[in-house]
Amino acid sequence: MLRFPRIFHRLLHTSQARQKLLKMTSYPDAYFRFKDGCETFDFCFYFENASLKVSRNFNFSRRVTETVAEFQGRVQANLDKTLAKKKKKKKGKDEEAEDPCVKVEFKVDGESADNDANCKELLSSSKMTMHILDSSYKIVVNAPVVTSMALPECMLAGFPVYPSKLEVEFAERKDCHFTWFRSAKPVQQDKVCDSVKFEEVASGFSYTPSAEDVGYAIKLRCEPVRGHLKGPALEFVSKGIVSAGPGHCPFHTRHSFTQDFLSGPNFRIMSYNILADCYADSDYSREVLFPYCPPYALAIDYRKQLLAKEISGYKSDLIFLQEVDCKVFDVDLEPLLSNMGYSGLFSKKGGQISEGIASFYYNKTFKLEHQEYITLSNEINENPLFESIRNAVHKNEALKSRILDRGSILQVLVLRHNVTNHIFVIGTTHLYFHPDADHVRLLQAATCLTYLQRKREEYLNSGNKCSLILCGDFNSTPPFGVYKLMTEGSIPKDYPDWKSNESEAVEDLELSHPMKISSACGCPKFTNYTVGFADCLDYIFYQNDHLRVTQVVPLPSEEELRQYDAIPSVVQPSDHVALVADLQIITLN
Repeated sequence: MLRFPRIFHRLLHTSQARQKLLKMTSYPDAYFRFKDGCETFDFCFYFENASLKVSRNFNFSRRVTETVAEFQGRVQANLDKTLAKKKKKKKGKDEEAEDPCVKVEFKVDGESADNDANCKELLSSSKMTMHILDSSYKIVVNAPVVTSMALPECMLAGFPVYPSKLEVEFAERKDCHFTWFRSAKPVQQDKVCDSVKFEEVASGFSYTPSAEDVGYAIKLRCEPVRGHLKGPALEFVSKGIVSAGPGHCPFHTRHSFTQDFLSGPNFRIMSYNILADCYADSDYSREVLFPYCPPYALAIDYRKQLLAKEISGYKSDLIFLQEVDCKVFDVDLEPLLSNMGYSGLFSKKGGQISEGIASFYYNKTFKLEHQEYITLSNEINENPLFESIRNAVHKNEALKSRILDRGSILQVLVLRHNVTNHIFVIGTTHLYFHPDADHVRLLQAATCLTYLQRKREEYLNSGNKCSLILCGDFNSTPPFGVYKLMTEGSIPKDYPDWKSNESEAVEDLELSHPMKISSACGCPKFTNYTVGFADCLDYIFYQNDHLRVTQVVPLPSEEELRQYDAIPSVVQPSDHVALVADLQIITLN
């Protein structure tokens, strides 16, 4: 429940709210809110008169072209109206109330403001004050303000809780001050209310409840800051209480191999299909795809807590995620990881699908040189670079239709390694999934690799040392063409994959590339494990003459994957497992 409404001019909605706010933080008495290019501005202040028992917030939205005199008159008229009602009520209905005649005056640098000037000039002034009766108000233009904040409904002991839907204006999220509170005593799930008392327990962007917090409600206070100026704090009380966590998860064991970030010419890379909520939150998913997983463990509010802890615990310099819901990126992943020192990028798949690819790089290790994403079908159909593929596709109308209807994308990052100055051209993708589409995946993989090769050549031609990495969910097991193309460098015209669907057969096309490429994690027995299917679909492909693998973080055992029949489960948030490997840059000639 929000302690204060989201709209700026209603932040101080009641006298009780204001008194709570005063206890939380010192803040200016009155606020102007104005954005360049807007025709209106907002003005907000709190007025209190003990003798008349007046205590209320005044809000105005006025045009910037209005004169100072007109604006002062409007503020004064509203005050007069309020005070007149109070005085009349105090004197009684039969007595005539005297005219309040409250004078309102704005001053700039101690001098009365020019009444003929328009309000836009007033908004650009410094050291403004407003004077009403014996009260003086310091005015701040565009004070930092929190306009939205929430906490998850599901909170688990041992897993990080962080603000979601956090929006601030006139401040940076990273500069906000966060304080966490726990209810003074346990409360029932449906009994969390305003009367619950809280005690401070921690500060910082996130808080990890302990077992001692189970049964308690959580409150978060966020105070926005810009430079030396603090805005009004906003509080949010959890709707529910902290629940017991699922206990030991397989990724807890994996984290023992990634306790620290790497340094020097070494870096850690991770690729992970995190199972989009749009695929998990349906009757079909619950009843057919993942019937072994309890519905609460399929809910994104539960899974994203496990994902947050798992992903952050690998301490990877490069994080590449597939099946990322747009909202999960905006509300959860980007805020959490940016607070840890990462920069993130999101690319949505083509079509009406609300998921895509997210990439994060650790700012202490890498610097962004370039970013883009391409839709593979568009490139095949239009880019001269793919003329041979396009010619083969256009020979078969059924194949052409199927290829052009795919929304698969390639997200491309060009990153400079801060220590070695080495350039990396990195692509991440999620190829088409259908069982009879090995030919489509092979064409898509070739498109990804060729596009990255051309991008790499641009940087090599500029005198840079440059390496290529391609990772993601390829929906292709090691015996098939995608893995062969990557690691062996060629696909002949008569390769079986070209006829994985006879009606869409690819004819007279061979593929090749000159690079030495390996899979950083090899070919694990399983990277995807469900009751209906279990095999290796995910890879981190890298140039083995430029990079050396120094560690592969062990994957969960089959026993762990089968602990709850399959995954996702109460201890594993996706139907895939994360690939995590440590790479070392080899000095190039």
